[in-house]
Amino acid sequence: MAEAVESPGDPGTTTPRPLFAGLSDISISQDIPVEGEITIPVRSRIREFDSSTLNESVQNTIMRDLKAVGKKFMHVLYPRKSNTLLRDWDLWGPLILCVTLALMLQRGSVDSEKDGGPQFAEVFVIVWFGAVTITLNSKLLGGNISFFQSLCVLGYCILPLTMALLVCRLVLLAEPGPINFMVRLFVVIIMFAWSIVASTAFLADSQPPNRKALAVYPVFLFYFVISWMILTFTPQ
Repeated sequence: MAEAVESPGDPGTTTPRPLFAGLSDISISQDIPVEGEITIPVRSRIREFDSSTLNESVQNTIMRDLKAVGKKFMHVLYPRKSNTLLRDWDLWGPLILCVTLALMLQRGSVDSEKDGGPQFAEVFVIVWFGAVTITLNSKLLGGNISFFQSLCVLGYCILPLTMALLVCRLVLLAEPGPINFMVRLFVVIIMFAWSIVASTAFLADSQPPNRKALAVYPVFLFYFVISWMILTFTPQ
């Protein structure tokens, strides 16, 4: 584009003037450095290379994931208000616990009528269907937690009940009797309360204040069903 400038000789005619004609009169002082270097700092490149897992070996990846799962287990064993399970969620821990729980509750004989434990698929479906139902209930109540974050917390908080099942299996090796049952009942009640406390410590702040009871009640039923399966399990 060009500006129209009137000619001094002929008022009716105009001559075009370049738009950037005045830029030729601008000079840059020699004291102002104009050269520059557009490069990425070495530290930024090193940090970006370290955070990348593309060049990481399979062994290092597995060990890193196992350490992350172990840290989340420690958060469940020592429950306190923390966003670790919500921020760095994963489903590896819940999957490991669910498979371990289902394997230890596996029936010992082919005849289901003479056996006292559920099948592997039954435990697997009960755990995951219950966790999904609680998660949907939490979302419908207006909770500010994502679907997979809730599954992560509910799955990791099965750890105390898995430990209770392991203790009960060891107690069942002894002579059956009322003392045997009382020991198993005590262990299951303690671990059931532990799972409730751990899950509510992570999920309590994600629910509206006037609906926390409605969100905690299904969690209570979920862990109660698992505890009942552990307590009533009698292998052949």
